[in-house]
Amino acid sequence: MSPVDFVADLLNPDLAFLPKALFIAVMSAIVCGVIGCHVVLRGMAFIGDAVAHAVFPGLAVAFVISGNLVLGGTVAGVLTALLIAVFSQNRRLKEDSVIGVFFVAAFALGVVVISRAPGYAGSLQQFLFGSITGIPDRDILVVGLTGVTLLLVAFLLHKEFVAVTLDREMARAVGLRTFWLDIVLYVMVTLAVVISVQTIGNVLVLALLVTPASAARLLTDRLGVMMLLAPVIGGLSALIGLYLSWSWDLPVGGTIVLALTAVFLVAWLFAPRHGLLVRYVR
Repeated sequence: MSPVDFVADLLNPDLAFLPKALFIAVMSAIVCGVIGCHVVLRGMAFIGDAVAHAVFPGLAVAFVISGNLVLGGTVAGVLTALLIAVFSQNRRLKEDSVIGVFFVAAFALGVVVISRAPGYAGSLQQFLFGSITGIPDRDILVVGLTGVTLLLVAFLLHKEFVAVTLDREMARAVGLRTFWLDIVLYVMVTLAVVISVQTIGNVLVLALLVTPASAARLLTDRLGVMMLLAPVIGGLSALIGLYLSWSWDLPVGGTIVLALTAVFLVAWLFAPRHGLLVRYVR
């Protein structure tokens, strides 16, 4: 399928789900690209994975009771993030151990809940791997407002997040409430994951948080540039991935992730200062 044919399908009223999927995929990639910069710089990839799994029971409950998936996932993710933050204050256990306990428990709870719903197998596959045909109209507005809100919060708290990322003890010494900033960031990661799950799936959503930011990290040493590059990489990869999946009848989530991975590999090889080939030539 040519790009012209793809645009024609986007404008076809009989394929109304396609532009909705494109909007949610690109918006999710942009939001995850911005928030993912903090995840990558802090070395929080495991936390991102935990939150991605933690939203699953909320999504499952919302599905079973025919409720709002975004709301259900948000409640479950925020609750798990709060539990992780609170239990991590006990220095007898390292944070990664607490995360491991709670995200596995949350995911297991989601599997149990969704197994009680009719059409269990199909529902589970949709949650785990995404679906471009199952996006309700009301979610377009929810995703748009949530995405804009997250970008605004990331802009307003940019200096505080950077201070905690660069030197946590210094940030605490100058009066920043690092615990509450961590909570805010966990909640932002949760919301970014929730709005992304419907197109890319619960299993693959971590790629939206980590891969664009990691590629941007290879391409620049400046945080401001990195936070501009990451959402651009994510948004373009989402567009390309959706185009390829629609053209060749491939799973949309997996195709988007492979597009992201391809960009990362190109950056890893050809980045101006940190690329493998550049370092080899030097």
